[in-house]
Amino acid sequence: MTLHPDPDLRLVPFLDLAGLTADVREEVLDRWTELVDDTRFIGGEAVTTFEDSFARYCGAGQAVGVGNGTDAIHLTLRALGIGPGDDVVVPTNTFVATVEAVVLAGARPRFADVNPATLLLTSETVEAVATPSTRAVIAVHLYGQTPDMDALLECTRHLGIRLVEDAAQAQGATWAGRKAGTFGVAGCFSFYPGKNLGAWGDAGAVVTNDPILAERVRSMRDHGRSGSHHQHVVLGTNSRLDALQAVVLGAKLARLDGWNRARRDLMAQYRRLIDPSVAVPIASQPGGEGVHHLAVVRVRDRDRVQRELASHGVVTGIHYPVPCHLMPPYATYAERRLPEAEAAAREVMSLPMYPHMESHDVAYVARRLNEVAGRRGPA
Repeated sequence: MTLHPDPDLRLVPFLDLAGLTADVREEVLDRWTELVDDTRFIGGEAVTTFEDSFARYCGAGQAVGVGNGTDAIHLTLRALGIGPGDDVVVPTNTFVATVEAVVLAGARPRFADVNPATLLLTSETVEAVATPSTRAVIAVHLYGQTPDMDALLECTRHLGIRLVEDAAQAQGATWAGRKAGTFGVAGCFSFYPGKNLGAWGDAGAVVTNDPILAERVRSMRDHGRSGSHHQHVVLGTNSRLDALQAVVLGAKLARLDGWNRARRDLMAQYRRLIDPSVAVPIASQPGGEGVHHLAVVRVRDRDRVQRELASHGVVTGIHYPVPCHLMPPYATYAERRLPEAEAAAREVMSLPMYPHMESHDVAYVARRLNEVAGRRGPA
């Protein structure tokens, strides 16, 4: 029997960084040449220029570049004096780094459930797990959109705790017109290459309107230095943003809003074309404008659907298949079932999403998803 290839087969990657890289390639290479000649590879003007630009972009008083997003959260918690004996509320459906940073700071994570439609933290789920030892809550702007920040701010005021934002997936997202990362005492960002604003390696930042907090993080990222090169005043670490990554981030920052608009257009197309009877996109949070770091849907029989999409050339991901409270290193902190997050973990699937994605590729992904998800397997 002769097998005929599918003439309609299209290969759609989950993520394609080539277009983003091409957009900034010449500018970055020119600046890198200057850095090579200058040899200021750690710190210097390139870093401070990016920090100032990113602070202005976010609408924050200061930005402090660090080595990665995990360190941004970890150092922020320590700079706030949060550590042994303290509880920190975190949503369980987040990348493990959020929880990891809490434990590295010596504090205890208190796992919270989420809204079933948006999969975001709510004031009600925070209050359900807060204890007298709770010192902070980390609001994760999952998939590129913020929770109801007004409600969370009121909740934290009522509980007398600090609000920290994990905005690793939400560079440029807004709530009521205000940028993510500027609602709490600090906003923590990752610039991992696949993020909306991504470096060409690991990088991160803390933004804040608190100059004392900024100075503490700035010292702690550099071995606890203050003043003299040999004066170490607090327990620190090595988490400096290097100049080469700052150059990349500066070039990309000028293009971020355009790239985010493209992501919104692509997500709007997905919503129009996906049959909601077979796959349900994660709901938009009313009052906010997301930046769609990920295009996430919920489907039954996800593993089968994912395999069949792959056979049609569509690469997908899962964010995240295991809630943090069920992971071995953190199960000791779990005190209850979190049914909404646990149910979502069995169904969430991330579709291809990147700013240079073509409209016809979105249409192809949606059509194939409707076909394969519509062939329901066992529940």
